[in-house]
Amino acid sequence: MLTMTTSDLFNSPPERVGLPEREIISVSQLNRRAKQLLETHLPLLWVEGELSNVSVPSSGHWYFTLKDSDAQVRCAMFRNRNMMVKFRPQQGQHVLVRARVSLYEGRGDYQIIAEHMEEAGAGALQRAFDELKTKLAHEGLFDPQYKKNVPLLPKHIAVITSPTGAAIRDIINVLERRFPSIPVTVIPVAVQGKEAAPQIVKAISLANRAGLFDVVILGRGGGSLEDLWPFNEEIVARAIFASDLPIVSAVGHEVDFTIADFVADLRAPTPSAAAELITPDGEDWLDKFIGFEVLLEEAMQRSLNHWQQKLQWLRSRLRHPKDKLEQQAQRCDTLEIRLKNAIQKALTHSQNRLNTLVLRQKAQHPQTRLLQLTHRFQLARQNLIKAQSQIFIQKRQGFNEAVRMLNTLSPLKTLERGYSLTTLAESQTPITSSQQLKPGDKVKTQIAKGEFVAVVESINQ
Repeated sequence: MLTMTTSDLFNSPPERVGLPEREIISVSQLNRRAKQLLETHLPLLWVEGELSNVSVPSSGHWYFTLKDSDAQVRCAMFRNRNMMVKFRPQQGQHVLVRARVSLYEGRGDYQIIAEHMEEAGAGALQRAFDELKTKLAHEGLFDPQYKKNVPLLPKHIAVITSPTGAAIRDIINVLERRFPSIPVTVIPVAVQGKEAAPQIVKAISLANRAGLFDVVILGRGGGSLEDLWPFNEEIVARAIFASDLPIVSAVGHEVDFTIADFVADLRAPTPSAAAELITPDGEDWLDKFIGFEVLLEEAMQRSLNHWQQKLQWLRSRLRHPKDKLEQQAQRCDTLEIRLKNAIQKALTHSQNRLNTLVLRQKAQHPQTRLLQLTHRFQLARQNLIKAQSQIFIQKRQGFNEAVRMLNTLSPLKTLERGYSLTTLAESQTPITSSQQLKPGDKVKTQIAKGEFVAVVESINQ
């Protein structure tokens, strides 16, 4: 039992008078509880919107706002997650985000944390289209050197398309109008949706394995980029490139382009145009056949006239066998005479050649050759002796002339004419000037017969 006095009533806090005790929490605790509540009760969500206020600080995290026409929400995508995104977020870009709802405790701001991001709508498809186009072009799948020729007159056409679409009706109508005798086989496939691409790949493989067709039309009617997307799949492009049969791509309208158009051996703007491109005009061919028929008749008539003329000419040349035999007998006699003459001429020529060889052999007999060489030796010996005698006389004359000239130039001859050679007695230096001497020097003088030594008494300069 609770008892209270009047003083206790007036001195007690007012909130405790008959009321439960209050729980007071801080702002941080409030934000933390709100964050836990949001993250616990809201699972991962897919959110679509437009990017704005995109910020990429040095930490590598992405911060942006995701908005639509009526609202916006702050978003964050941490580095470990945005590294797996294949594009860079841009202002105004339309994206699809898988995120969890959270709250930033520091500001109390409600936000979402993105785990995955991809481009939404046609933008993503167009980017994927461009990337695959660039990749396949780099690998050479669009190279004209790999394009196969479409036959001028197909024997059997395979059409890979939807059996209920407008494209197959257009193709069949054109084929029936232009060349109805060409057989056509429809290989039904889905041309839209996820199951379309694998079915198209199987159909191309089936057409190649069948061994019936020589050209394939792959097509469908027009549509959006998403509708035509199976024809932009990489598996379809590689199946077209690997096909042994030429493939004509006829997807969409004239303004529509798909990866299949670039890989295919021939691109038609529409399914109807594909049927026209691969088939000739039957009426034109019929006109050509009529023209060929006329030309053939004229050629046959000319040939028949030619052979008739040749027959008449051969008939005019035809002679009785007896005449032919007589002519051949005369020819044999003529040939016999020519043969005898040729044999006699050959014998005469051989006899003359034999006589010439006998004469040449006699000339080359060893005894005859020995006599010739002996005569040449005697003649050479006489010429050698004569040449030696002439050379000896010439050399003796030259020797005598040299001796005469040597005697003429000899210093001894000069001394015999009264001249002398004077030198210093000690150094044997020839004296050519009086300046080399001084009184009292001994000089040696050589004369023609002997020599003497003298002393210089005086010098006259």
